[in-house]
Amino acid sequence: MGRLEPAAIAGVMSREAANFKTYWKGTAFSSILEPIVYLLAFGVGLGATLIDGVDGLSYAEFVSTGMVATAVIFSSALPAMFGTFVKERFQNTYDAILAAPVDVEELVTAEMLWIGLRAGFFGCFPLIVGIAFGLSPTWGMLLVPLFALITALGWAGFGVAVAASVAKIDQFNYVTTLVITPLFLVAGTFFPIDQLPEGLQVVANVNPLYQLVELVRGAAFGFEAVDVLRFLSLVLFAFVLWRIAVSRLTKRLID
Repeated sequence: MGRLEPAAIAGVMSREAANFKTYWKGTAFSSILEPIVYLLAFGVGLGATLIDGVDGLSYAEFVSTGMVATAVIFSSALPAMFGTFVKERFQNTYDAILAAPVDVEELVTAEMLWIGLRAGFFGCFPLIVGIAFGLSPTWGMLLVPLFALITALGWAGFGVAVAASVAKIDQFNYVTTLVITPLFLVAGTFFPIDQLPEGLQVVANVNPLYQLVELVRGAAFGFEAVDVLRFLSLVLFAFVLWRIAVSRLTKRLID
């Protein structure tokens, strides 16, 4: 970790930023429209007809704060998986980058930082849309970009590690079906996890997405003492996945 050169990391990130300029409008459009559709369907439609409230919150408030986790995972894990695989296997982008004074650790760090910053930014859009639907803004919400960034770093590392481990791009279907979708469903986004069977509650309580959901709701409705542990668990999650991603991509590109 002592070998990380800021100039090398900035160089890789500047390439990603230049590339992002060509398609940012589509990303911004979907990031705004998706939470609006979800809130209209669940928060307003379902919530207004079938659900009076959840844990003292209106269902629209419950869903809008929970959807930050949904936005973060789908804008970090999936782009990291597919982007890393395509750049390594088909475009030979990483071979070209490593020909410069950049090593794999700097490459992975830059990729994770770029994806994390992007996902942390767009991950806040559901909260902004929720405010338009009646969610009261609070000063604590200013911490939500930080929570989203740390979580996105972990899922970006997860995506890089998976891309460096699979042999074919079709194998991402297993990861999406067996890991991402189940964790998305037991994150407490659309219903409280205490409604789940005990076994699934255990899974939910160690789910990074659930920790993010609880932190966002804490920012919106009041923090609790346990939220410090939730934040530290996300930092640990990001660090561990960073090291795994560096190890797996080094094995793929160098070994």
